[in-house]
Amino acid sequence: TGVRRVRLPAHPTPTTVPRTHTMSAITMTSVVTPVAKVGAVGRVARHQMGATPVKLGKGNGTRVTMMSRWKGMDEDISDDQQDIARGRGMVDSKFQGGFGLGGTANAVMSSSDYISDGFKDLSNMTDEGFYISEAFLDKMTVHIAKNFMGIPKVKVPLILGVWGGKGQGKTFQSDLIFKKLGVSPIVMSAGELESGNAGEPAKLIRQRYREASDIIKKGRMSTLFINDLDAGAGRMGGSTQYTVNNQMVNATLMNLADNPTNVQLPGQYQVEEIPRVPIIATGNDFSTLYAPLIRDGRMEKFYWSPTFEDRVGVACGIFKADNVNEQDVEVLVRTFDGQSIDFFGALRARVYDDKVREWVKEVGQANIGKFLINPSRDKGKVTFDTPAMSLEILLSYGKALEMEQENVKRVQLADSYLDGAVLAGNSGSSNTDQSMVAGRSNRSQQGGGVNSN
Repeated sequence: TGVRRVRLPAHPTPTTVPRTHTMSAITMTSVVTPVAKVGAVGRVARHQMGATPVKLGKGNGTRVTMMSRWKGMDEDISDDQQDIARGRGMVDSKFQGGFGLGGTANAVMSSSDYISDGFKDLSNMTDEGFYISEAFLDKMTVHIAKNFMGIPKVKVPLILGVWGGKGQGKTFQSDLIFKKLGVSPIVMSAGELESGNAGEPAKLIRQRYREASDIIKKGRMSTLFINDLDAGAGRMGGSTQYTVNNQMVNATLMNLADNPTNVQLPGQYQVEEIPRVPIIATGNDFSTLYAPLIRDGRMEKFYWSPTFEDRVGVACGIFKADNVNEQDVEVLVRTFDGQSIDFFGALRARVYDDKVREWVKEVGQANIGKFLINPSRDKGKVTFDTPAMSLEILLSYGKALEMEQENVKRVQLADSYLDGAVLAGNSGSSNTDQSMVAGRSNRSQQGGGVNSN
């Protein structure tokens, strides 16, 4: 065949394998690649394993090569957890400690575990057409900038507390500002400030703070954004139970405000300076919070009460897609002056009710599930024309929403059910006022058509 084979000694000498190349006793195997003589016809025979050998050196017409069963990972730069998962089945089973989910070839963490649950991606959010209050933007911009500047001999409050009435758009305004400033926030909600395990919420706050600090290390601005802080850590009257977690959440936030660059997790006591992370918290009433937490040195307060111009600007953004002009929006805002900003979002959603009713009548009530949940290709996605939103239609639906609010305030059935256990036929009735009025009118109409004896 014109091919010369040379057998290597059992223990390669330095002359056989150069010192500059090392070989693992477990994963690497020394083989000899056949070399064609000069002028030989045909292709060079390949190794039995079918892989293209890697050239290591030359010696007496032979090439010493290095073959790896883990060749796919020789140049891998990913994390060890993924290497473990990809290495499953590449070694004999007797070298793997256990089978099934407990086996050593299973990664302890999946790739999704490296993604923080608190990270909020704003890259797909558009701020086009949405109104940002100048006062809100100024306050948050100054607070974030001051915390990153590191002004010497100036104690800058770490926490900015934005508080105000319900439904005034505090969170949405904050998201728009984060998008505008290029901030990648780590978000927490009030529900995460309580747990069945003592100390868990305080630990979570420190973890989220350090996650935001890691983002800053990578060259991007970040903040720790806590929604509805007063609902999770405040005292809502004397009936609110004050738990150990409430106490530790307040104490942890106080500690972060006092030592923003030395934040350690439980059990880790290594002094490591980390980047400072501004904290922004929203709420409705910060007077329910622990007084030492909201003092001026730790928290800067900002009362968000949108002006008429702010309300009109936000409402114009809500109705922009429906081609409602600014003059009609001003009439709406003046007519419903006592309503919060989210009222206008609910008003826009209510206008779609008639279109939805028409669609339900068209497909049939028994068939709506086939169109709404995993629809087939022939059914496709539900679409219908955008409803007309004239000023008269918006005013009529707005009045209907206000009537529902009045019913909630007026018909307080809990007072009748719980106070004295009022029963029907005793001193009152289980029917509401509207049903009683309707019943009396029906009885009067029926009685008018019947001759009494």
